[in-house]
Amino acid sequence: MPVWSFKALKKIGVVVKEDTEAMNQADKFESWLVANGVSVIRRNIEWTDGANLERGPSCASPDLYCVFALGGDGTFLSAVRWIGDQKIPILGVKFGELGFLAETDENSLLPVGEAVLKGAFKTRPRMRLQVKIDRHGKQISKATVLNDVVINRGASTHLAHIQTYINEHFLTEYRADGLIVSTPTGSTAYSLAAGGPIVHPGVNSILLSPICPFTLTNRPLLVPDSVRIKIQLAERSSDAIVTFDGQAGCEIDSGDMITIQKGDHPIYVITLLDHDDYFDLLKTKLRWSGSRV
Repeated sequence: MPVWSFKALKKIGVVVKEDTEAMNQADKFESWLVANGVSVIRRNIEWTDGANLERGPSCASPDLYCVFALGGDGTFLSAVRWIGDQKIPILGVKFGELGFLAETDENSLLPVGEAVLKGAFKTRPRMRLQVKIDRHGKQISKATVLNDVVINRGASTHLAHIQTYINEHFLTEYRADGLIVSTPTGSTAYSLAAGGPIVHPGVNSILLSPICPFTLTNRPLLVPDSVRIKIQLAERSSDAIVTFDGQAGCEIDSGDMITIQKGDHPIYVITLLDHDDYFDLLKTKLRWSGSRV
């Protein structure tokens, strides 16, 4: 690999899963970047007992040119949280079989890195959701998510009774194991496993997908991304759990109010110039086959 001069770019962020293969590749990538005059801000993520331990700066530096996320979709989501509300583009590099959020894989890391540093890419905004939870009039939790907000019954053996409102109008009370509220990006995550549709990222919408609903007519629902969704547990429900992108969350009880709406700050995902078709991505990730008509 030739050595180029990228000194004007200053800094690249690298977020890496603490997996032997990913760490080895990250070390090589970091050495290559430094050899090309680029400084590296690195953040390592270790997954332990369902939680993640993150080592490195707590917030991405605002002067980063971009962020590379080396790992799976969980690593990508952690990197998105690290970026926060900043307009720093991100590129996912997958290690393993499946990764809907990855633009490339480990075998192409250096050539892809070279293309990105030369500016041979586009960025596409991906909507995020702003979530807040109020208890007795006081905010107890706030988060921004790229994939989804999930309300589930936790350890309870009873169905959750989830009262749902759209723009202050009562929609329904879901009697189910839970409810997933997702972005189009998140439609290929937990929502897909729960029977929800795949939604193209260009469709300005929010998806509600009940998890194992008691009433079969409670089907996934697509609503405009301009709406405000409010969710509250019925009094006969308790000890439910809300999770944000499957990585953080809190316990909720009846009386707590969850408000979900489109966030003000999208995330900017890097797309290589020769990787421009979302449907090709779906075919590859889902292993669809068949001849063309």
